[in-house]
Amino acid sequence: MTGTTSPSPGLRDFYENPSVPVASGDGRTLRQARLLADALDAPGQVILDIGCGDGTAAATAAPFLAGHRLIGVDWSQDALRRARPRMGHVVRGELEHGGLPLADGCADAVLFSEILEHLVDPDQALDELRRVLRPGGHLMLSTPNLAAWYNRALLLAGVQPVFSEVSLRGIHGRPGSEVVGHLRLYTARALRSFLTASGFTDVTIKGAPFHGVPRPLRLLDRAACALPGASSILLAHARRR
Repeated sequence: MTGTTSPSPGLRDFYENPSVPVASGDGRTLRQARLLADALDAPGQVILDIGCGDGTAAATAAPFLAGHRLIGVDWSQDALRRARPRMGHVVRGELEHGGLPLADGCADAVLFSEILEHLVDPDQALDELRRVLRPGGHLMLSTPNLAAWYNRALLLAGVQPVFSEVSLRGIHGRPGSEVVGHLRLYTARALRSFLTASGFTDVTIKGAPFHGVPRPLRLLDRAACALPGASSILLAHARRR
């Protein structure tokens, strides 16, 4: 996924690079789509997929969201070019410098998947998400968990946690080889507090697996979803006050 803020020149070049991943794993997408489908109480709802990336997640979620209008929003022109055939309706927008080109209260729900960890100013981003949601509208947000079960063990061993990055040019001191531009990481406790302080209520957090976990550990990773605070990915559902 790519961010929808307008980043600094270095980050701008990074996110427009076609080699930077703009899609995440199906496990998180499917869980998030089911949660949103259960939350929506009527057909024909407007759902904004903000930071839609290449549209892969939207295509995966579409069977669960049939009957609703899904609109993709992203800052990256390259991501939108790839998303358009999968989504149909896409809009180029950013969360800073005038905000999204969307009216106040225009959306019944916002999908904000794997974006928060990329943002320089997450406070302003959540202000903008709250603006485009109608009162009582749904926010479905996902982000990597700093306190994932394996990160706890890695920190005890003095190893840099998975998902954290110290450079945009390479991986240093942690497992993995893919640089994706993470700037911030959250625990379940921090995420709940942050959403509440940003004007959202009824915050619930569930867990989802991470597609990058080595195959021998995937059963354990799925089992950890039963304890959101230790899961790989945090799935938050909140309502706009």
